[in-house]
Amino acid sequence: MTATSRNLRIARFAFVAGSLAALAACTGGNERPKADLAASQVTTIGVNAYLWRAAVETVSFAPLLQSDSAGGVIVTDWYTNPRDPNERVKMTVSILDQDLRADAVRVAASRQVAQGGQWVDAPVQAATVQKLEDIILTKARDLRRSAVKG
Repeated sequence: MTATSRNLRIARFAFVAGSLAALAACTGGNERPKADLAASQVTTIGVNAYLWRAAVETVSFAPLLQSDSAGGVIVTDWYTNPRDPNERVKMTVSILDQDLRADAVRVAASRQVAQGGQWVDAPVQAATVQKLEDIILTKARDLRRSAVKG
């Protein structure tokens, strides 16, 4: 390679590198890019990612039967608390929207108690389902805050 062709290559490289640096510095004025790129609508998995992750973490104490991130459904198997072996619960969590909103998560729970060696359906307190929804929403909001800060 001759000195002239080497100098030409160096000049091209310097031109391209300078052009890229100039383009990188362009922000379209003095606007700062939005750090919260519609963070309430992060949906790389079909539903709101914060709600999905929070829901999976919230029900992770129970074995999962089904989890469909595209459809936003999590179904657990029956879970028996070791402290109360005569009662078990099963949950279904549905993420209903791509937005991080209070009405975008729905929890349904079934409860059974042992009677005479058989599992018998028992009522679930509405406050229990509401508490699970609140826990999921709180975790989702915390995940969103952490993502926006980072």
